[in-house]
Amino acid sequence: MMTFEQFKDACFRLALEKGCESAEVYATSSDGFSVNVLNAEIIKYAVERNKGLNLRVLFAGKSGYAYTEVYEDPERLVDRAIDNAKVIENTDANPMQGACAYPEITEKPNPVVDLSEEEKIDLALRMEQDALAYDARVNRMGYCSVDTGVAETHISNTLGLNANSTERYSYAVLEPILKQGEEEQSAFSFKFGPEMTDYHSIIQESVGNALMQFNASPVDSGEYRILLRNDAASDLLAAFSSMFFAERVQKGLSLLSGKLNESIASPAVTIVDDPFEADNPRAFDAEGVPSVLTTVVENGVLKSYLYNLKSALKDGVASTSNAGRMGAAGAVTTAPSNFYLKKGEKSFDALKAALGNGLIITEVSGLHAGLNPISGDFSLIAKGQLVENGAIVRSVDQITVAGNFLAMMQGIEDVGSDLRFGPPGAGRIGCPSLLITKLVVSGK
Repeated sequence: MMTFEQFKDACFRLALEKGCESAEVYATSSDGFSVNVLNAEIIKYAVERNKGLNLRVLFAGKSGYAYTEVYEDPERLVDRAIDNAKVIENTDANPMQGACAYPEITEKPNPVVDLSEEEKIDLALRMEQDALAYDARVNRMGYCSVDTGVAETHISNTLGLNANSTERYSYAVLEPILKQGEEEQSAFSFKFGPEMTDYHSIIQESVGNALMQFNASPVDSGEYRILLRNDAASDLLAAFSSMFFAERVQKGLSLLSGKLNESIASPAVTIVDDPFEADNPRAFDAEGVPSVLTTVVENGVLKSYLYNLKSALKDGVASTSNAGRMGAAGAVTTAPSNFYLKKGEKSFDALKAALGNGLIITEVSGLHAGLNPISGDFSLIAKGQLVENGAIVRSVDQITVAGNFLAMMQGIEDVGSDLRFGPPGAGRIGCPSLLITKLVVSGK
């Protein structure tokens, strides 16, 4: 079997010999560890090592992709990529990034990754044990896991691009199940990065979130002032983040088409895409474009869409370094890096006092079925708390909260200081708690 360098060089040589204008490889390798425990026993244990290489060629102006996990037969891989390019009917230009310099990135040390497998298993077992002992109402665990890994990415092409990165990640996930009388409630919580060894905060959070669900009941239907808690706000922003992608705007699949430099939200709202955010920095995107910070919305005004090279060329602007791929086998798309609504100055308690009479929404679900990212409309199952005169009265469930995303953004009265990021996926998305003038609630 060839080495990676031998295989890459052979692919590039053959692609150019066969008439390709350029060729590019996107290669990943990862070593991962995962353990899930239940009742002081290991129920899942995995040590995985994966690698993959995606060859992209530009042939007759069209992109063709081919994927392999084995560094053998480069000619067959090149031929597959060329064949895939030949069947593409779209005539849009598909540029590649050339040779360039990258910003210096300083990642936080993550000693959790270097723990032995026995130490990681012990960490998961201690997390379960401490969660069970935290409150007498914690009856059992639904989920308790520790995951770590090292992922490497290499992008290079025949235009001189050469980009390499290494990500060291770790996270813990916990779901205690509480019982009070005959009623049971549960809640997930997670923690990423080196601080995950201090897991007591996620025990406290998950148990607290489960406790607030007991003895809940719906409220009357109507319009309510809303305090959207940071985790629910992050979920909603993530669900609608694609409306900021230039490729969706260009296809007429976004409410934001034609709204550049117009007010689309409250002046309290500033949204950025920040690839240098301290907990998850990166030097380049999935096309090897050097990272840049992009202000997407500034004081309510739409300032920029998120671009990869293809969508940027179409609009005659520079890429905002927001190319993405769904793994090594995926084609180039658009994805945020660290996309978040900037925090304000008020604490959650201050926002609760300012809410006066209304609802705190702590959880929204049905995000895949209950919203339309093109129209911006949503109607989501929700849980939360009823607030009267700035004080929590009782827990609320069996309600739906509905509105339009842009109308909601325009109705934001204030932004909290409690910025929180959701779990990484196709980008990392965060939001603080939001005080909203009104949303429609359907209850009893």
